[in-house]
Amino acid sequence: MNKIVIKLSLGALFLGMSSLSFGQNQEDVDKKVLNWYNGGGAGMQTEKAYKKLKKRKTTTVIVAIIDSGIDIEHKDLQGKIWVNTDEIPGNGIDDDNNGYIDDVHGWNFLGNADGKNANDMRLEMTRIYAQLSAKENLTDEEAKLLEEVKGKVEGERKDYEGYLSQMDMLISMMKSVPQMVAKAIGKEDYTMKDLKKWKAEGDMAQKKQLAMAMKSGQLTEEMLNEQKEQIQGMMDTHLNKDFNGREVVGDNPDDFSDVKYGNNDVEGPDALHGTHVGGIVGAIRGNELGGDGVATDVLLMSIRAVPNGDEFDKDIALAIRYAVDNGAQVINMSFGKAYSPHQKEVYEAFKYASDKGVLLVHAAGNDAKDIDTEPNFPTYKYSFQDDKLPLFLTIGSSTKDKKKDLPSSFSNYGQYGVDVFAPGSEIYNSIPQSDYKILQGTSMASPMVAGVAAMLKSYFPDFTMLEIKEVMLKSATSYVGKEKTHPESKEMVDFANLSVTGSVINVYSAAKMLLAMEKERAEK
Repeated sequence: MNKIVIKLSLGALFLGMSSLSFGQNQEDVDKKVLNWYNGGGAGMQTEKAYKKLKKRKTTTVIVAIIDSGIDIEHKDLQGKIWVNTDEIPGNGIDDDNNGYIDDVHGWNFLGNADGKNANDMRLEMTRIYAQLSAKENLTDEEAKLLEEVKGKVEGERKDYEGYLSQMDMLISMMKSVPQMVAKAIGKEDYTMKDLKKWKAEGDMAQKKQLAMAMKSGQLTEEMLNEQKEQIQGMMDTHLNKDFNGREVVGDNPDDFSDVKYGNNDVEGPDALHGTHVGGIVGAIRGNELGGDGVATDVLLMSIRAVPNGDEFDKDIALAIRYAVDNGAQVINMSFGKAYSPHQKEVYEAFKYASDKGVLLVHAAGNDAKDIDTEPNFPTYKYSFQDDKLPLFLTIGSSTKDKKKDLPSSFSNYGQYGVDVFAPGSEIYNSIPQSDYKILQGTSMASPMVAGVAAMLKSYFPDFTMLEIKEVMLKSATSYVGKEKTHPESKEMVDFANLSVTGSVINVYSAAKMLLAMEKERAEK
């Protein structure tokens, strides 16, 4: 899970998960937002790349989506879902002897053999807090860690209690704002135009801003009540050391030899995040439904391992190995957390994938922090690693604004840790029940890159995934030397300071580079 993003602006409180939501109906979506990520400007030039490659044939590439689950019946994902052809559906037998029964479209590591699914989980720091609190005779290192996580958990609980109080105050204020504004303007049925003309001063300036947010529909009592419910749910689960959502699964999450768990329900109870991520990679292109996927000849393998809360290291390690062993060539990982108790086991799974030539793509995270100094696990380089794995990419989020606000305000960054940026703000794509929504986060930027890698591999199958990865980085649009708004400090900085490349992914440039390399090889 990527941490919740919270912003307070002049008394108005707006919340969102790792993906912030802004709307749903396609007719309500600004044309400037729809598919912007595949277009020109600050987009990835995807459409231009397809025109360049239109005479070429493709081969199908499998992309594993390790996430909250995918609605495999979504109308915009039909024909895009991976099928394990060696498995006979519904016979209760592990036909292909891969250790998973009836894994037709992937596997769910958050369920049990009876078909029950877990969803809400504690944050990793809360799990550590609970574990160490119950332990006697702590080492000095454990005592220090306990003090650290206890402070963070209790600190966040206190913050959230404050947000709930502020939201109650805001809801109360909203009830009186229309009457107060009408009296000040001298017009009861005022319009947005009236509000913009109104030169409010002092305390009324805040009332004006609230009135404009309410009039535009950006702020409603229903929205705030939903967010209150969300925060309370987080306090009851994510930050509650006595809550244990793992009991449903029935395994020991600290025992990596205990692998006989899970089920084949690859959608699960809440597949919004995973369906949106999967749609970015491979939603049907050109059908005028929602946003287009980046890759056209692709199959999505759904691996459910990311709950509402922090993922477990064991689930991620097993999910990586499952994806590799079942033919995935690209693995998308739109999740992250601040603590990782089983780092070596996760690293070994990543190394297994990298050694097999499988590209791992990970979201940088949404805390507007430097992951070179504050890791977002799983990380690009663990303390015991000598060098980065050759097939591991970490992705920051960019906006459709090529000017000063190119980096998304929430995006993590890192001159060594973030490889490249990709579109992650205002992304309209698929959600469950054949619907669509605008979400944003590095969770959206990561599948952009996974989709680009899959698209290029499908058109250039003779190139290794390592070669394709290197081409994507070399051909990305460079903003080195261009000053942009720093996500954390909000000061103007050279975009080169925010990632290894100082660039944003460009599909067209990558395709051109691969065509040139292909021609050069043919001439030798």
